[in-house]
Amino acid sequence: MQTLALFGPIGTWEALALLALGLLIFGRRLPEVGRGLGRSIVEFRKGLQGVESEIDDAVKRPSPAPKRDEVGATRPPLTSAGEDPRVSRSANPVESEPHPAP
Repeated sequence: MQTLALFGPIGTWEALALLALGLLIFGRRLPEVGRGLGRSIVEFRKGLQGVESEIDDAVKRPSPAPKRDEVGATRPPLTSAGEDPRVSRSANPVESEPHPAP
């Protein structure tokens, strides 16, 4: 399997060359770039803390209790005939073959 890295890991000389290139490009603006990078990291961390606090609040918040009938069990309402509407009452039910006992 071929990896995406064409030349392998960065060595010492490559890192120094990239550092020199960065100094040439950013030169006098390097302190501004550093401040901007620091501010963006602080804002990112604040955003993460906000998300974490929302998750903690949602976990601590109790869920609403389900509606219960007189006995205390939850169930869907019955029809006027007293039947459960989820149960099929068709005229031609599909008959399955009984499974053999093991």
